[in-house]
Amino acid sequence: MKKRHVVLFNQLEAYRSHLLAVLNDVTQEGTEVIPRGFRNNIHWNLGHIYLDQYLWIQALTKEKIKSIEDFEQWFGYGTSPSNFTIDTPSFETLIPLLTHQPSVIKEIYGSRLEEEFTPTGMGMHTIEQVLIRTIFHEGMHLQTILDIKKSI
Repeated sequence: MKKRHVVLFNQLEAYRSHLLAVLNDVTQEGTEVIPRGFRNNIHWNLGHIYLDQYLWIQALTKEKIKSIEDFEQWFGYGTSPSNFTIDTPSFETLIPLLTHQPSVIKEIYGSRLEEEFTPTGMGMHTIEQVLIRTIFHEGMHLQTILDIKKSI
């Protein structure tokens, strides 16, 4: 694996570890609160982070990712906790999914980071480029989670 790819996966794992550490003192009930001035809660942001990373890979590769099959209805763009149903993955379900996602991505796509695909939004045409974008996206939602924590 190229040095820059090692760095990319180290960043992916480090940022995810930081996200999970921020959640150490959050209760299930706390993840459901939508403070005034926010559209979503911590629970939604976590599901959205998980979904987003796979959605961009799926959009680029055109390969179906089964683990996110129903996630878009609850955590997709434009959704909110009002879309949640009895089947929505709980906070407790999302934590192990988020924990293992970086290593799953590395295992499945680590050897394909430079493989060329038809460009998706923003002109990205490799999985490497998509992962860089999703790390940035995760950071934006991490800040939202921190802001929500301050408000509850």
